[in-house]
Amino acid sequence: MVRLGINVPNFGPEAVPEAFLDWARFAEHNDLSTLVVSDHVAPTAEVTSVYPAPFYDPFVLLSWLFPQTERIRLGTSVAVLPYRHPLLTARMSAMLQLLSQGRFVLGVGSGWAATEFAALGLDVRQRGRTTDSHLGVITRAWAAGTVSSSEHGFSDVATGPAPLGGEMPVWVGGASRAAIRRAARFGTAWHPINPTLDWLRNRGLPALTAAAAEAGRPVPALVPRLKARLQARSAGPDRPLGVGTLAQIVGDVRALTECGAVEIILDPNPDAPTRRDFAAEQLQLVEIVQAYQQEVT
Repeated sequence: MVRLGINVPNFGPEAVPEAFLDWARFAEHNDLSTLVVSDHVAPTAEVTSVYPAPFYDPFVLLSWLFPQTERIRLGTSVAVLPYRHPLLTARMSAMLQLLSQGRFVLGVGSGWAATEFAALGLDVRQRGRTTDSHLGVITRAWAAGTVSSSEHGFSDVATGPAPLGGEMPVWVGGASRAAIRRAARFGTAWHPINPTLDWLRNRGLPALTAAAAEAGRPVPALVPRLKARLQARSAGPDRPLGVGTLAQIVGDVRALTECGAVEIILDPNPDAPTRRDFAAEQLQLVEIVQAYQQEVT
């Protein structure tokens, strides 16, 4: 049976510490596998038009949640790698993995908001290249006592602590050719967000298999994120995955499992800012999870 996780809002006026705790307890009570949160460092108007302020830093938030949870994995979906120095990301993520006894997952991506890149003094046009470069530094830092990078202008920098067991789950997001190659090179899992089923079957997964063969690495696991929005009436053929009746959404989970997904992240976030009713969102998630569990047992 595929594992089910949730994407929890760490932004907006309803996102307060009590809500984060409630989401974490909800996830553990309902045997969800992983709780993930998003990442923005300098939310400009371009960002807040989709993700209203305030926006909580994912690394700080998760470090606070870890001692208040027992079983669930916590992670990022996704940390925007160009926003932070790679040595900082390597150290923070390794410490979270170590101190949580292996319950941290680092989901990564290259970002999208041009104005946020500008606010941080970064070139949005170089985000893919920067993400690849940062992943190279990060993965080397996890594996060695010291690390050097002529590209970043440092040498023999002490790393550590190392991740638990020397390994870290890395979910690489994105659906472009470059992102799929990045997942094949660096990822333990590919983490496409809101893919269509036809594209995933006929283009995305074949491209991932080919990229892994070219990189000489095993094909990463498939861990997609999809919307989770129950509707009373059946949605049309062009509906996004995860939007529709309970039967349609359970069918989507089944179809993704048939594609090889080992875990699916359910995302109740709306497409545009609106007042959130977290209790109602949780009830819908419970319906989806229970309906899927009943189908496969």
